Amino acid sequence: MKTHAAVAAITLTLASAAFAAGGKHDHAHGHQPMHGGVVVEVKDVDYELVARPDTIQLYVRDHGKPADVSQARAKVVLLTGTDKQEVELQPAGDRLQATGSFKVGPGTKAVAVVTVHGKAATARFTMK
Repeated sequence: MKTHAAVAAITLTLASAAFAAGGKHDHAHGHQPMHGGVVVEVKDVDYELVARPDTIQLYVRDHGKPADVSQARAKVVLLTGTDKQEVELQPAGDRLQATGSFKVGPGTKAVAVVTVHGKAATARFTMK
């Protein structure tokens, strides 16, 4: 019986340590949305997609600091139900952006292909 208790205690300790490390990692690297969007991390870079019916914005942060997107480009594919919409984003200050009419809402899926400094990355989002 003592062996089972010891195994349970070790398992709980390891699980708690892993959970705490994950929490510190997320907080330290700033994976929280800063502009009200949805954040995903790809290769140590955070991408935050803000999708509204009239504007699509993509913010890029490298190790918590805004990336220079002045020469970047991105294409976002929005999937809402059976509707598919492709959107080209252009640099607009500290973000990539497009304006127009977009079908977005909770459950909309988006795939962004972003090229910054010649390096391409694909980020996948599900809007909340």
